[in-house]
Amino acid sequence: MAKLRSTGLVLVAALAQAVSVLSEAQEIQPVQPLSTRAELEQQFSEELLQQKKARQWIHEVANDIATIRYVDQLADLYHNIGFVPLWQDSFTANEFEQQLRIVALSNISSDFTQRYQLLKQYKQSNDWRQYDLLATDTLFAYMSYVEGIPTYGREWLFGAGVEPRLPLPSEMELARLYRAIEFEQLRSFVNSLKPADDNYTQLLLAIESMERAAGSPWPGFYQPGIIRLGTRLKDPEGLISMLERLGDLQNFEADQLRSARVRNYNIDLANAVKNFQKRHGLIPDGAIGPKTKQWLALSPQSRVRVLALNAQRTRIWPMNRPSMLVVNIPRFEMSLWLDNRQVLESKVIVGRPSRRTPVMTSNVSSVVFNPYWNVPMSIMRKDILPKARYDRGYLYRNNFAVIRSWNSSEQIPIHTIDWRLMNAKSFPYRLRQNPGKNNALGRFKFNMPNDNAIYLHDTPSKRLFAKETRAFSSGCIRVEQADDLATILLTYSGVPEQRVFELKSRTKTKTVGLQNKVKVEVIYQTAWVDQDGLVNYRDDVYEYDKFVAESQNQQLFTSLYH
Repeated sequence: MAKLRSTGLVLVAALAQAVSVLSEAQEIQPVQPLSTRAELEQQFSEELLQQKKARQWIHEVANDIATIRYVDQLADLYHNIGFVPLWQDSFTANEFEQQLRIVALSNISSDFTQRYQLLKQYKQSNDWRQYDLLATDTLFAYMSYVEGIPTYGREWLFGAGVEPRLPLPSEMELARLYRAIEFEQLRSFVNSLKPADDNYTQLLLAIESMERAAGSPWPGFYQPGIIRLGTRLKDPEGLISMLERLGDLQNFEADQLRSARVRNYNIDLANAVKNFQKRHGLIPDGAIGPKTKQWLALSPQSRVRVLALNAQRTRIWPMNRPSMLVVNIPRFEMSLWLDNRQVLESKVIVGRPSRRTPVMTSNVSSVVFNPYWNVPMSIMRKDILPKARYDRGYLYRNNFAVIRSWNSSEQIPIHTIDWRLMNAKSFPYRLRQNPGKNNALGRFKFNMPNDNAIYLHDTPSKRLFAKETRAFSSGCIRVEQADDLATILLTYSGVPEQRVFELKSRTKTKTVGLQNKVKVEVIYQTAWVDQDGLVNYRDDVYEYDKFVAESQNQQLFTSLYH
């Protein structure tokens, strides 16, 4: 196979470069033999002619393929490989189709969905020329998508959807592709485009399992009221079959229940429902109430879409760091890993839907003991000042101080302020809450540099951790096991345990920097496979999954590249 060029230059650019080369050559050598110059001109003329023929061939084969985007690059590539098919290896083609299929199932790109459907159509009709051309054009688009994920993924996968007209991949990625083609390693190249991550692989297996389970008509189950032990079931077979298809009842267990002709909601069914509830973030009480019914009613197609969407999201999270603190927003939990070992798991409280905790990457830089709380302007205006205006003792009782400005530490006596004349929007001061048992940050604050002023912290309101859904904060992350988190992070950074104990026993504010700054990943996964191989789902608390689906169905695309 002829050696491929690493770039698909536009013809006009190639000609301009040639003229420039000739001009420079004339400056260096005042006299250029006419025969040499004529040969160069003829060479470029032939090159332009070949490129023109290649483009004509592309247009001829493409015919009515409206999705073809990269004509010049296609012409360059096929011209250099002698117009032979690129996708002759069925294993390579199938692997590429499988990756496209997961993107199509996720519903993040109507363009990729259309491309995948056309490829399957051309394969079924044995139209191999059009299949080959579309597959290569789609490969360029898919490479651009994979390359753009680190920068644009937080928009694409959380509401915006993927831009339908992606630019060409970078010169570096095109060069990597051309080398793979030259050395007949296209299969390895295509494999490299999917996440090398166990989470992604496990989600693909979950999709396959769900699709197999949905291969026959899906059972239905509905019964009004809360179903508890002993409740007479109107349709026991519907419940048994559904729990069996979803994997919460083993096949032999389902067969035993059928053989026994169970009519009442018994302990075996309740145990299966408890497993189901655990996997869906519900309190595992075995009672089938409204939330359990809502999850039972979720169609297999919807489950597959959620699994596929979250498989794409694994491209964003760097999950292979040996030491990392991971907060999964829909799960309302935090996990701390140090040296490839999980050392702490804790419930967390995240931002409510109106004040969302952002998806972000940072690191824990310091731990603050007995922190002050410098109240953000939005919280001060929306939450605190309205209370202070109508309850003069509110600021005193909650240990707030009025500070002149963000550039000053001068305190303004609260009793000197005429609250009748104060307006929340025009309030000229700022508020700071002093350390103490009522401080909103509790006894520990964990600083992590970011543009959103988000941090982890303790809280005096421990009762909220008992809730199923824990989206109550104004954006920052409250940690139930904040005391343990502080101890572990400090000792991991070399602070002696005795010193940590001394710091905890004090009431003064103290900030301790961390030598070992642990990475923090605040992620948003509504579906994943846990360490026991069980597929977990969670409520789409910020409706990002819903927004992605709607943005594609309504053809609402962003203009990130414009």
